[in-house]
Amino acid sequence: MAWTERLTLAEHAARAAGGLLRTRFGHRLDIRSKGLRSNLVTDADTASEDLIRATIAQRFPHDAVLGEEEGQRGSGSARWIIDPLDGTTNFAHGYPCFCVSIAFESDGEVVVGVVYDPMRDELFVAQRGEPARCNGGAMRVSKTAQLRDALLVTGFPPHDDNAVPNLAEFDAFMRRARALRRDGSAALDLCYVAGGRFDGFWEPDLHAWDVAAGALIVEQAGGTVSDYRGDALALEGRRIVASNGLIHSEMIDVLKGSQ
Repeated sequence: MAWTERLTLAEHAARAAGGLLRTRFGHRLDIRSKGLRSNLVTDADTASEDLIRATIAQRFPHDAVLGEEEGQRGSGSARWIIDPLDGTTNFAHGYPCFCVSIAFESDGEVVVGVVYDPMRDELFVAQRGEPARCNGGAMRVSKTAQLRDALLVTGFPPHDDNAVPNLAEFDAFMRRARALRRDGSAALDLCYVAGGRFDGFWEPDLHAWDVAAGALIVEQAGGTVSDYRGDALALEGRRIVASNGLIHSEMIDVLKGSQ
C-alpha cells in the first residue's frame, strides 16, 4: 500500500513546524525542566507540537497521535509519532542543531518517516519500500568497512548527578573507532548515518518519538538498525544501534563487551 498522502502531509507539517522553530530561534524562550534538570522543554516545543497535531487532525482526524510533550491521543492501527523539537537543549542555548521528526505507523510498522532541519533547510524523507531522500536526492549509507576507520555519533540521555549513562560505551568506542561526535539530536544523527556523514550511531534511553522516523530513513538508505543485542528494534526498547551495515556486528560486539 502506498502512503503518499501521509508522506505529503508529514513533509508539509514538518516544514511548517520547522519554520515556526526557525522564527523563535535565538529569541527569549519560556524554558522549564521535565523532572531532571537536564531534560528541558520550551514554549517552542509545545507550539510546534500543537501545530503538527492540528495539521494532522485537519486531514486525518481519526488517526492516533503520540507526541513527546502531550503523550498519546486516540487509539487504533494508524498512529503518528512526533517529536516537535528534537534537540531542545541545543535550541535553548542557541546552538543550531535541532529538527522536527514525524513518523507514521500502520499496524505496528513504521511506513513513513520525515525529519526536517530548519536551519540547514534539509528535508529527510522515507517511505517503506522506497529509497530514502534528502531534498529530493537519493541517500545512501557510507561504505566504511571497519570500525577502526569509522566516524561515530552518540548521545547522553537526561540524567541526575549520580549516574551518567553511556560513559562506558563511549570510552569503549573511543578506543576502537576513528572518532566520535555528540551533537544532541538523535533524529538528525540517524539521518546523517543514512546520508553517509556518520558511519554509525548508538544511544540508550530513547523513546519512540526520538527514533521512529530516523530509523526508517536509515533502513531505506541501505543501513541496519537494531537494539544493543543485534535484535530487531522495538520503538520503546530504549536502546538503538544504527550503522551502514558493514560495521554493525563490530558495534554490537563493543556494546556487549561494555555492559
